[in-house]
Amino acid sequence: MNAAKPMRSRIIAQILHWSRLCLWPRGRYAWWRRSGQWLLLSIILVAVSAWFMPPDTGVLKQEGRIIYDRHGHVLSLFLNHQQQWAFATSPQQVSPVMRQMLIAIEDRNFAWDPGIDPFAIIRAVGQMIVAGHVVSGASTLTMQVTRMLHPAPRTLPVKIVEALQAISLYEHYSKTAVLGMWLSLAPEGGNLQGIEAAAHAWFNQSPRTLGPAQAAFLVMLVRNPNQLNPLIHPRAALATRNQILREARRQGIISRAALERALATPLPHRLYPMPLLSPQAVSTLPSGTHSTLDASMDRPIARIAHHALQKMAPSESMAIMVVSLKTKGIRAIYSGDWGNLQRDGFMDMTRAIRSPGSALKPFLYGLGFEAGLIRPSTNVADFPSNFGAYEPNDYNDQYMGVVTATTALRRSLNVPAVDLMAAYGPLRFAAHLRAAGAPLLLPYGANPALPLALGGAGISMRRLLALYAGLADGGVVERLHLIAGQHRPARRLLSPYAAEEVTAILHRPFPFGGPGGIAWKTGTSAGNRDDWAIGYNHRYAAAVWIGQPNGAALPGDTALAAIPILAQVFSILPGQPITIHPETHPLTLQRQPMGTVLEIASPPPGGTLTIGEPVSIRIIGGNRPFHFLLDGRPLPSNPALRSIDWTPSVAGFYHLSVLDADGQLVKRVLHAVAPIHAANLEWN
Repeated sequence: MNAAKPMRSRIIAQILHWSRLCLWPRGRYAWWRRSGQWLLLSIILVAVSAWFMPPDTGVLKQEGRIIYDRHGHVLSLFLNHQQQWAFATSPQQVSPVMRQMLIAIEDRNFAWDPGIDPFAIIRAVGQMIVAGHVVSGASTLTMQVTRMLHPAPRTLPVKIVEALQAISLYEHYSKTAVLGMWLSLAPEGGNLQGIEAAAHAWFNQSPRTLGPAQAAFLVMLVRNPNQLNPLIHPRAALATRNQILREARRQGIISRAALERALATPLPHRLYPMPLLSPQAVSTLPSGTHSTLDASMDRPIARIAHHALQKMAPSESMAIMVVSLKTKGIRAIYSGDWGNLQRDGFMDMTRAIRSPGSALKPFLYGLGFEAGLIRPSTNVADFPSNFGAYEPNDYNDQYMGVVTATTALRRSLNVPAVDLMAAYGPLRFAAHLRAAGAPLLLPYGANPALPLALGGAGISMRRLLALYAGLADGGVVERLHLIAGQHRPARRLLSPYAAEEVTAILHRPFPFGGPGGIAWKTGTSAGNRDDWAIGYNHRYAAAVWIGQPNGAALPGDTALAAIPILAQVFSILPGQPITIHPETHPLTLQRQPMGTVLEIASPPPGGTLTIGEPVSIRIIGGNRPFHFLLDGRPLPSNPALRSIDWTPSVAGFYHLSVLDADGQLVKRVLHAVAPIHAANLEWN
């Protein structure tokens, strides 16, 4: 132990001796060596001290939300919690001339300086001593960032702290990151913070497209946003901007021709509104989301909606959606009049649960085609009918009698649709839609019933349009998405054949004019509360809804108000019209392919025959020869023909059966009544 103490003392003494020689050398040129060593030690101490003094960059997180469209263009901007337009901006998000001009004008040594510029500090101090006042500043871009992070009065202690924090930024962050902080924090007047917000507000353009005049203006405005505001001090702003442009030319940033064009460019004379497309739909998306929307399509869709709303009652609202059939991504969406309290403009009406009216009929018919219950050419009855306690009626209370299924779907006749729903089964129909990803909303405790055929359930526009997009895509339904890159599971609802048959029926000209090659369907809910128009071509599907958000009935007769708007929507969409080939046209009794499902075309089911009046019994489908039986007894007929004539002789019920060569058997119950009774039935 005693030997260790002298050894420790000698080591400490040696360290002190070498420290004295390093910090206080003697001999020739000792003063110079001493100065250099103290300078080096000071630099080390400053660098070490600065390392532990990084500025708080939490303000960078206080940004608003920015949403992009599918091409990377800004779709919508939202304020941050401090009610500022502030968005993170990287150097890659601004034009090259903006980056070059900023560095050349504000900090030409930015690439190598350690956060502060010692030579600029020496120059500024010397000029101040000679002139007696501040002649030029020595602030670097990094020091400006520290000031933007924590604004404070311009006192000497504050400047010293800013210098240390600038060195700390240099130590902790790359030059690219520091430049991005400047571009994100630059005060550009009022509640504009950063180049992204400033470019949209002052020039209505992206920072990627800023030219020399715009770049010089934004660099100028940061120096004094109040005194150089062109709306308040246009002369001072113009002189300062032009001075920056000439300096940029002197340093070779811009050409002489570019300088002349920039000097001739007037200052902005107003602030533009911030981009705000589809706000209800994108307001919940995370900042920086790349959506599936297309701003070039979304913008004209919004104009169509605004123009139409001007002609409507103050409480009416509207929703429009366009979806790509290839990706099932939403290309345009108008969810309501944003900010209009009378129209509940903050609600996203594309998500609202509304009655689809007759808009579900194409899927009912398609499932009926697939199940073999009906064909496009099948005759159906449109007469006043009741289904137990349920008595559906047509929209105008006018019935068309015996028509084909094609006509029934095109005219949106209610009785044939309910009759088909009864044959197919409401539970089965609802289950198919649920399996395809479009469940119907029913009142609590209620089960699917016959009114589903006429819209007696709830569904959102997004799910309804997904069904139509699936109908246009060969019967495969996929949930629509709004975020780029999403993929949802696809489910088959209809066979390609059934989907093609329905498309052939829905394909027809718009009643009030518009582009051709569109398959479309309307829907009106009970009580005239919802007015729908939905259509598709080979590239897009679109839907229009008109109604009152509170569920009240629409004023007046507006059952077809959505159709002209749908035609306008398709008039601005790239055209890929639907072409119906001859083989997909609705089948007729005269041209019925062989080998199909055997059906009785007439007399229609549920009809009443009159004693003594001939009845034409006709069949479609099946293969010859055919055998007709009545109550189990053969009727005289030609096996090669598809029709026979028969006259009921007595009142009552008859059981008709038809058998074809393949063994297909179809049956129908016929009801014959006396002539007087038949007349009473017709009168009633």
